[in-house]
Amino acid sequence: MILVVDDDKNIRLSLKLILERNGYEVALAEGPKEAIQVVRNTPAVELVLMDLNYTRATDGEEGLTLLRQVKVFRPDLPCILMTAWGTIDLAVKGMRAGAFDFITKPWDNGVLLERIETAIKVAPPSPPKGGTIVHTHKTNEAPIPEQSSPTRSLSGAVGGASLSDILATVARVAPTNAPVLITGESGTGKELIAEAIHRQSRRANGPFVKVNLGGISTSLFESEMFGHKKGAFTDAKADRTGRFEMAKGGTIFLDEIGELSLASQVKLLRVLQDQTYEVLGDSETRRTDVRVVCATNADLRAMVEEKTFREDLFYRINIISLHLPPLRDRREDIPLLVDHFLSMACEANRLPLAKATTEAISYLQTLPFPGNIRELKNLVERALLMKGTDPPPAPFPLTRPLDLWSLARQEPVAFPCEGGEWLLTAADFRSNYSSVPSLSTPLPQQGGVGGGSLSSMERSAIAACIAKLGGNLSLVAKELGISRGALYRKIEKYGL
Repeated sequence: MILVVDDDKNIRLSLKLILERNGYEVALAEGPKEAIQVVRNTPAVELVLMDLNYTRATDGEEGLTLLRQVKVFRPDLPCILMTAWGTIDLAVKGMRAGAFDFITKPWDNGVLLERIETAIKVAPPSPPKGGTIVHTHKTNEAPIPEQSSPTRSLSGAVGGASLSDILATVARVAPTNAPVLITGESGTGKELIAEAIHRQSRRANGPFVKVNLGGISTSLFESEMFGHKKGAFTDAKADRTGRFEMAKGGTIFLDEIGELSLASQVKLLRVLQDQTYEVLGDSETRRTDVRVVCATNADLRAMVEEKTFREDLFYRINIISLHLPPLRDRREDIPLLVDHFLSMACEANRLPLAKATTEAISYLQTLPFPGNIRELKNLVERALLMKGTDPPPAPFPLTRPLDLWSLARQEPVAFPCEGGEWLLTAADFRSNYSSVPSLSTPLPQQGGVGGGSLSSMERSAIAACIAKLGGNLSLVAKELGISRGALYRKIEKYGL
């Protein structure tokens, strides 16, 4: 049952008609006092759709007070606020107070029903003491695909208990259209989790469009995301399809959303709120039909406090939040990950099967891995390939220069092996491991400009990494755990 709370009779009746036509039971309340009575006496209520103002006052305090009271009696009951653009700040206060979502008046029926369905599905089914929750929403959605293994998602993510908990949450929220925010350090597998959400959703047959927001400048944001018409600006020599149009019917993955400028954040917020946008050079308003999944390695809450990230956008993308722990906090997953990466690398390079010794795994579990899973993957592949190019011990006949392809065809394999598998030892990994400072971990105090300031340490770390890797910026970005776009900006900032 859905409880609609609004002092406007026409709005109450309109919402009742819309909801009942879509299979929901509806209860109506004119004001906070009547609403609290319904919440306390009707355990079947599973969502509250409430206005923020009930008198001539427009400060929203009545609605916020009602929300707090509902949360006292039913902490897990999802509440969706109804507000106008002029009171978005009030809606944000409501999100802080525990509201699940907010919609603007006048609302779009499709968006409203989508938000309601998401809220009911995602909210934990924990009824009040002595009560029973009776779910009244429709149940004819596509079933959730079962996991074939508790340690591997449909997109190839590998791990133990910590990953299983994350995948359980993914399986629960994937069939909804709720925006998902994935947080975690660089290299922890945020993109894989985004793919898992898409593949287990009802949009699995639609496109999965990846957008690295860290590499899009403010001036190009609208053209990249919404597209443009020929002649819209000087260099617009042909029509361009925007990323939201490309993702129609599927999922759009907005990576590094913390890198987005404030001007671009406003434009993105409108799309997420109204589900509409305009192509540059075209006055026609278009509707979006996409699931939005965002990812960042930044602390968005801190950025909100620093006024570098919009609070209303933060709450819009943070309906569902997933945090991926760094590899140093899940060292028990290293054996599974090493085995997985070796299997993939051997298949890709047509090499004999390879395994890591127990001593090698123990050594890997002692490393800090500031680059997380991405760094471990690179180390495993590097150790394997270097093993494959080592001259084999006698009596293997070496009649010509040995490369990986010829090695894969040689019989028998003369490397240390058991049961036909190569064995990678701790020495193999130790000889190929190089510690590079990461921008996600504290750097040691250094001299130079700024006397050891954060900026000077960051500049020194970047310069050292560029020198070490011979100026290969792709490798530098991977080693430092940042995007190429972010690396370019820092190079320009420090004059490197």
